[in-house]
Amino acid sequence: MIDARTVFEIHRLAHLGQSKRKIAKTLHLGRTTVARYLKTPNAPRPRYVRCGQLDAFKQMIAQMLDQQADVSGQVIKQRLQEQGYRGGKTILYNYLKTVRQQYLPRAFIRFESAAGEQMQIDWGHFGAITYGSTSRKLYGLGVLESHGRMLYVHFSHSQDQDSLHQGLLNAFVFFNGTPKKIICDNMLTAVIERDGPLIRYNEAFLNFLRPFAIVPQACHVRAAWEKGKVEKGAIHYLRHNFMPLRTFVSLSDAMAQAVEWRDNVANQRIHRSTGQKPIERFNPELLRPLPPVLPDCRQATTVKVHKDFCIHFDANTYSVPPYLIGKRVTLRADAHQLWLYLKDKQVAQHIRCWQRGQRIELAQHRQAVIDAHKKYWAHAEVAILMSLGEDMKHYVEKLIDTGCGIKKSATKLLALRQRFGEAALIDAVRHAMAHNAFGCEYIENILARTPVKNHAPVKLNKEELNRIYLSPPALCEYDALAIERKYRDE
Repeated sequence: MIDARTVFEIHRLAHLGQSKRKIAKTLHLGRTTVARYLKTPNAPRPRYVRCGQLDAFKQMIAQMLDQQADVSGQVIKQRLQEQGYRGGKTILYNYLKTVRQQYLPRAFIRFESAAGEQMQIDWGHFGAITYGSTSRKLYGLGVLESHGRMLYVHFSHSQDQDSLHQGLLNAFVFFNGTPKKIICDNMLTAVIERDGPLIRYNEAFLNFLRPFAIVPQACHVRAAWEKGKVEKGAIHYLRHNFMPLRTFVSLSDAMAQAVEWRDNVANQRIHRSTGQKPIERFNPELLRPLPPVLPDCRQATTVKVHKDFCIHFDANTYSVPPYLIGKRVTLRADAHQLWLYLKDKQVAQHIRCWQRGQRIELAQHRQAVIDAHKKYWAHAEVAILMSLGEDMKHYVEKLIDTGCGIKKSATKLLALRQRFGEAALIDAVRHAMAHNAFGCEYIENILARTPVKNHAPVKLNKEELNRIYLSPPALCEYDALAIERKYRDE
């Protein structure tokens, strides 16, 4: 099995028009291997590299070099030893030789990309939106077509993998095409590991880009000018032109305002570098066409339906039809809605709630629960049990909530009543409730330790007659007759 980078390279060369034979020769693979991965790409799990003594201190070294690029290695070693570094000076000095140059001032050449060649992407943090008592951070993804400076903005409450993919997919649909390259920084959703020029891309990111035939290109570490167009023309522009004097009540509100600003301001202005409006300079015909089937970038997870006919997701609960209690369903969510599926069938759909600790319940789901309870109580056996007092009523309601076959359970409980007597049955029910044991088996086990005081009832030939249950007679009336006869005889 080959790694995801090789799989991605196979597809990239195939999109360039190379034959399977030439791809196999270039990548030193067999033709059958190339054909198999072109048909069904299946990347393996990532390998994890063992950390060295210096790895935990590289971020600290970067901060020191940011403050003073020409600081001596001896001073850096002293500072690291104060923080627990126990390595030698040789590995430290060799590492400094490889990274020090990128912190020294240097000139860079401005370049212009050809139309349809590349897009640059970057995230920015833009405060938070408050939903009731909950505050959610607001992030903006800027996607800039490098030649025309055409801008797309995607707001979300997360920078996770699904949010990145959904934002890029929305951008491609907005541009009505895709570029040859995506320029990004070294965010974990794009780059897992980097050692100088060696880059290990996030496999989920590669799998997302493969159907679009896009090649990712990560900037060098702390080299923001390599994606300066999106840094200045998207994130900086958003922060200083779009955000001032604006408030948002929801994510949808933020996105609606961003769309209005994007179409009427950002893409209509005369750009300082090009001297043209982005909407006029942008040429969508030079982009690659979108694939016929777009990927599903919604967040996906499997959740369990609990006894309150709800699933738990993102600190909230959402209702589902009550017949799904105890089952596992598939949840898919975007920034605005979430859908629930049992296998391939959609069973519920909700507006996504960003305030935490809320219960989102559809009226039809609650009504289905009420109807189900009414149906249970309509059985004659259940009605008889409910008439035996509050303890039995509470126990029957718990049996219904646990999803037991209530009609069958009621029949068994009435049979135990005939066998052991009503008082013994009620005592067993109280004992079972004290231990949260709900089921006929628990009651039968408790009663099995109780001596049998009653004989089994006579079985009649007609089964409907056997199902007639009579309340026990009030013996106090017989006592009154006996006392009255005694006084009369005296």
